[in-house]
Amino acid sequence: MTVTATLPPTRLTLVELRKLADTRAGFWLLLVIGLATVATSGVILGWAPDEEMTFGAFFAFGLAPSAVLLPVLGVLSVTSEWSQRTALATFTLVPQRGRVLIAKIAAGVLIAIAATVATAALSAVATVIARAVGGDGSWSLDASLVWQGLLLQVIFVLMGIGFGALLQNTPLAIVLYFALPMVWTVLGSTIKGLKSAAGWLDINVTTAPLSEPDMTSGEWARLGVSVAVWVLLPLAAGAVRVLRREVV
Repeated sequence: MTVTATLPPTRLTLVELRKLADTRAGFWLLLVIGLATVATSGVILGWAPDEEMTFGAFFAFGLAPSAVLLPVLGVLSVTSEWSQRTALATFTLVPQRGRVLIAKIAAGVLIAIAATVATAALSAVATVIARAVGGDGSWSLDASLVWQGLLLQVIFVLMGIGFGALLQNTPLAIVLYFALPMVWTVLGSTIKGLKSAAGWLDINVTTAPLSEPDMTSGEWARLGVSVAVWVLLPLAAGAVRVLRREVV
């Protein structure tokens, strides 16, 4: 007997959120992200010039650890079902696999939101400290940079989930998640014939404007194309694999 009829989407999402920290890899990854985010504020407070000790600087630099490492958590959220052999239990309790995958995506988005909010709170504390020690302590920050920073986190987390769902192998998914965009960036910057395509398909290039206010329509268009290739396509293909793979 399954619990599909009685288990609402919110409960499934909460279960997937709990799973993110249930494994040793997930727990330590979350801990490292937290410590690294705190360290970014310490670096600015300890070594940056006084005029750079602003809320905007703390926030922008503080997002870096989660932007790099949260996608790995996204990979693990899917691949751990197979590596930890929990897929049988998960899909027996909830045989509609699409609901489980949607819950994993929702959990990934929520963890990205939580990381952004935590970074903003830490940046506020660091700004107060900066003003107390003689730094600039300015609170000015273009509002668009807040939600664009959040969007950056969500994009990369979903990309990690997509790679995890498509490859269903933790080491392979993590390596290819980092290696393929990097290789494309190198090729696009060195091969003249690829430079035009790289401007549309290199997600490392198209996401860079998210750190600047007032993105142009052209920049949004290029971001949309690269997200379709690197995020939506792996998610769609990964969903097909998850739905069709035999669980043993």
